[in-house]
Amino acid sequence: MVGKLLLRGMLAGLIAGILVFAFAHIFGEPLVDAAIAFEEASAQAAGEATEPEIVSRATQAGLGLFTGVMAYSIAVGGLFSLAFAFVHGRFSSLSARGTSAVIAIAAFVAVVFVPGIKYPANPPAVGNPETIGVRTELFFLMIVVSLASLVAAVALSRRLGERFGLWNGAIIAGIAYLVFIGFVLYLLPPINEVPENFSAMVLWRFRTTSLGMHAILWATLGLVFGALAERGLAAKSGLRSAFR
Repeated sequence: MVGKLLLRGMLAGLIAGILVFAFAHIFGEPLVDAAIAFEEASAQAAGEATEPEIVSRATQAGLGLFTGVMAYSIAVGGLFSLAFAFVHGRFSSLSARGTSAVIAIAAFVAVVFVPGIKYPANPPAVGNPETIGVRTELFFLMIVVSLASLVAAVALSRRLGERFGLWNGAIIAGIAYLVFIGFVLYLLPPINEVPENFSAMVLWRFRTTSLGMHAILWATLGLVFGALAERGLAAKSGLRSAFR
């Protein structure tokens, strides 16, 4: 059954990838073009030579974007299905759709929203090339800490739920998660490498578009995979009943 769930997860990722690509191509690529134009204008003003274009902009915005988005979405869909297979029926009595929705919301918060508060997405021309290694390490550190904290919060909620009730345990664990994440956000160093004359509107729209892409991905995975998993589990249950 895990193998079938994996295929359903990859199918859900495929559908999500198509939606994310369409959204990114329509709303994100014009912002990337604006950022690249700013970068080229700044280089010319400083008397720097223009870097040769190894891959054409049309390819980057078309086939390149499609390939990257689809590979990422299908891979995430597969991982999502494995997380569902591990969680469903073990930690709650939620239906397949309910479990899928909860996992999607939790993943969006832990993987996208919380890290994005400290280290939001930046378009081209924003960021010092010499610090890209440090910035990448800090971003992934924030993701790991957020995921680990979420898992710990879920475990704490289950323990507290046995003593104080399900809702009270969840509320206390949620507050503990927020307090700890706030402390981590305060401790990690900030990164502000936005050029002084860079368009605030382009920066804001790029970051909200990036957030929208992730929201589409996780919402589609939660809804589509939930429906597919529910049908698969229902069919499996029907086969078991038929052979009894």
